[in-house]
Amino acid sequence: MGGRSNAYEEELRKAKQIAIREMVEEATARGANAVIAVDLDYETISLGSGGGMLMVSASGTAVKVQG
Repeated sequence: MGGRSNAYEEELRKAKQIAIREMVEEATARGANAVIAVDLDYETISLGSGGGMLMVSASGTAVKVQG
């Protein structure tokens, strides 16, 4: 059975935006003005009792572009 959950997809979008924002903030704090080779990873973690949480991590290489 296939299907899509609008609520779940919205939470994924929010988590992705947060992960990217935090990555950019960290890169900026380190003096970078760009991030290259960005990778997004999604993981669901079961907490038992039918609960769980979604983890999204963003990683990339902070660079300083001149020109």
